[in-house]
Amino acid sequence: MQEILSLTAMLIVLVLAGSLLVYHGITGVPPMSAGTAEAADVVELLKQADLREKAVIYDLGCGWGSLVMALARAFPNAQIRGIEISPLPYWVARFRTRHLPNVILQRGDFYKFDLRDAQAVTCYLMIKPMPKLAVFLDRVLKPGTPVVSLTFWFRGREAAFERNGPGLRGAAALYHWPARRIEPSIESGKN
Repeated sequence: MQEILSLTAMLIVLVLAGSLLVYHGITGVPPMSAGTAEAADVVELLKQADLREKAVIYDLGCGWGSLVMALARAFPNAQIRGIEISPLPYWVARFRTRHLPNVILQRGDFYKFDLRDAQAVTCYLMIKPMPKLAVFLDRVLKPGTPVVSLTFWFRGREAAFERNGPGLRGAAALYHWPARRIEPSIESGKN
């Protein structure tokens, strides 16, 4: 009997770990958790954006729910909507946010969600999805919508404000979407 329980537990662990690896392969983004200081930087940047009291804030790729929880506490009258595609982090985030009445978590590919009601967007992704995400946000967000990216910024877009963390801690950038594109400088006489 104990062998069956041990094998069952091992199988469950392998399935869960395999799930993380499969979704990391699909998205190119491992489920990451924002640290307390990083989440505080995101909150501070959104406060600079002067959101409406009952704003709708999306966290794209909400992972384990750390940033969603920080946003829910910092903006108690806002509706925080986290979207996560990977099942294990999604269910962990659902458990962690179960007592936060202003949080709605949805499982799925955030590119397939309608974000037109967003008054702010946050994300903590990786370099790979950022160009595709920029095109998606260009298509769906209202002009002037604040977008805060943690650690991995939108290349070729100008940030309105930045908060740089010490050491290896990720930096955060606030954009007012569509963020002004930065034109590459061309120096004469160089190839």
